[in-house]
Amino acid sequence: MDVVVAGGHGQIAQHLLKLLADRGDRARGLIRNPDHAADLEALGAEAVVCDLESERNLSPYVQGAEAVVFAAGAGPGSGEERKRTVDLGGAVKLIEAAQALGIRRYVMVSSVGADDPDSASEKMRAYLQAKHDADAALEAAGLDHTIVRPGMLTDDPGKGAVTAAPDADRDEVPREDVAGVLAAVLAADNAIGKTFVVVKGDTPVEEAVAAI
Repeated sequence: MDVVVAGGHGQIAQHLLKLLADRGDRARGLIRNPDHAADLEALGAEAVVCDLESERNLSPYVQGAEAVVFAAGAGPGSGEERKRTVDLGGAVKLIEAAQALGIRRYVMVSSVGADDPDSASEKMRAYLQAKHDADAALEAAGLDHTIVRPGMLTDDPGKGAVTAAPDADRDEVPREDVAGVLAAVLAADNAIGKTFVVVKGDTPVEEAVAAI
């Protein structure tokens, strides 16, 4: 499968790109900084320089893809405006590119709490509102979508096992295991049209995704 990952230099994205390359998929990552290209190439992936904020049309950067994954984010130090332009705006631009090119499969990295941003702390509300609105745009787009909502992300080594369910309790989850879930989702037709939370757990990733 030919997969383009937006936010390609992020930690989850790098884990995912390596998993995809290792299983023989064509793995392409969109990066803003050309200096990061070597990091992706070391994983067996291709780097595509593309600034999600400044580019109005992402179609040239995802040409030929069979699936796209939105794993970009403005980051915890960013203000409300950048959360709207990256976490929401970037996701919508990728939706529009997928629609224009006939790319059916779209996987969104969202966040636990995106279903109810109004109940979040003031610090988290703008981020979760952007994620909520991006998820809603994807649900309305008519694509073969899956929305994955990780719990609190950690840099712990992945276990290859998670809990994945629409109503899973909030908990932590290693970024490496989130990437494993994304890779499994891309190969799982049963995940199309589903939105679910992923946190740490004891169910092997592929089993957890198959049961969604």
